[in-house]
Amino acid sequence: MSQIPLRVISCFTLTTLLLATGCSTQAPAPPAQPPASSASTPQRAAAPKIPGVTRHKAPGRLVAIGDIHGDLKAALTALRLAGAIDDRDTWIGGDLVVVQTGDLLDRGDDEQTIIDLLEALRLQAREAGGALIVLNGNHEIMNVQGDLRYVTPGGFEDFKDAQGVNADDPTLAAIPEKARARMAAFAPGRPYALKLADHDTIAIVEDTVFVHGGVLPEHVRYGVDKLNDETSAWMRGERRALPDVMRGDSSPIWSRHYSSEPVDDADCALLRQTLDLLGAQRMVVGHTVQKRGITSACEGCIWRIDTGMSAHYGGQPQALEITPSGPKILQRDDTAAP
Repeated sequence: MSQIPLRVISCFTLTTLLLATGCSTQAPAPPAQPPASSASTPQRAAAPKIPGVTRHKAPGRLVAIGDIHGDLKAALTALRLAGAIDDRDTWIGGDLVVVQTGDLLDRGDDEQTIIDLLEALRLQAREAGGALIVLNGNHEIMNVQGDLRYVTPGGFEDFKDAQGVNADDPTLAAIPEKARARMAAFAPGRPYALKLADHDTIAIVEDTVFVHGGVLPEHVRYGVDKLNDETSAWMRGERRALPDVMRGDSSPIWSRHYSSEPVDDADCALLRQTLDLLGAQRMVVGHTVQKRGITSACEGCIWRIDTGMSAHYGGQPQALEITPSGPKILQRDDTAAP
């Protein structure tokens, strides 16, 4: 297992380690939702204009779920809405493809259980001919960086008993005691950073782009596969720094171009340019809580699926199914929202 010294972790400070406050950002109320049909989505090129982008197939159903933030109950509810698991938390989806758009971590106490469950389900799905694609969001990146501002008290305790985590490692001696187990799990090259390194930042399944924050034309030109590979290499401890394209408000994990209201004509034009470059029909993002549930904008070209379903936010679990006739929203009663 490769490791790099803790002193070179970017953004790692004792101050951030000791902060554990919640986020105060409030998402604005979304506008009325357009009809969930393919008629509202302009047709796009069948092939990307920029090569070198891995595309995943979905032989059966395709469903996306949003931010989980350390809430196991919310995660299980969303997976059951998707038709992925049974009451024993075992994969029953067959060739179903589920995409989770990041932010498993922070603001809740069940993170170790959630990560380990999703890792097990990824294997079960693959064996059944389906897939569970888990993406990295800004909170995964923050934890690997050593930015622990949003870790709960339970989250600091959670990884003390995690397999392969050694909080007594002498290289962690300079870290505050309460944070050592966390950093022994998530610092680059450490056991849970290695698990996160298996997750991409951007995934394209059939004609839909999935990402935590938002993909911009500059990210496509940088290279989707390159961006994914470099971020994973950093998490494995094989690269000293997170790539610059993954930093700042316009990065794929932080961008709110398409998810914070108002989404104006310039944002929609940017989105359509990105989709044209990728040969895609739509983009699905998390990151920005939609207080009234899943919403869309730009004539159905963008779908925002962070419903704030974790206990921290108190929102409702939902999932988004991409069907041949267009996206539909799955709710607790298994009916599609209008």
